[in-house]
Amino acid sequence: MTRGHILLVEDNQSDERLTLRALGKIKVANVIDVVRDGQQALDYLFAEGEFASRAGGPPPVVVLLDLNLPRVSGHDVLIRLRADPRTRLVPVVVLTSSDEDRDRVAAYGCGANSFVRKPVVFEEFADTIGRIGLYWLITNAPP
Repeated sequence: MTRGHILLVEDNQSDERLTLRALGKIKVANVIDVVRDGQQALDYLFAEGEFASRAGGPPPVVVLLDLNLPRVSGHDVLIRLRADPRTRLVPVVVLTSSDEDRDRVAAYGCGANSFVRKPVVFEEFADTIGRIGLYWLITNAPP
């Protein structure tokens, strides 16, 4: 699969483990960086704070973004990403447990490339993550 980093923004450790396990199952060769709140995601993406050493590095090949995050919401992360020319084109997949139409519409309105509801059953979850990985890392032609 395509090299480069995947950024997983997930505050729930169980969902983080399931996502990493599902990506491992399809043998993703990318480095997967995990941050646990919206502010950490912004610091990572803009090489600030604890991620200042990333300055000058390429953006992630895809961001898997939960919406309900501590400190800065997923919607606010999207707004900041799309407002900055350095991150405007980074693909963002909203991966959330929300089934609310308003969250889906708001996510797309803020610039999400995709909105995926996290399945509850592990096999379905793994299959969904696998399809996301294959699409964004293999099928999709990045900008």
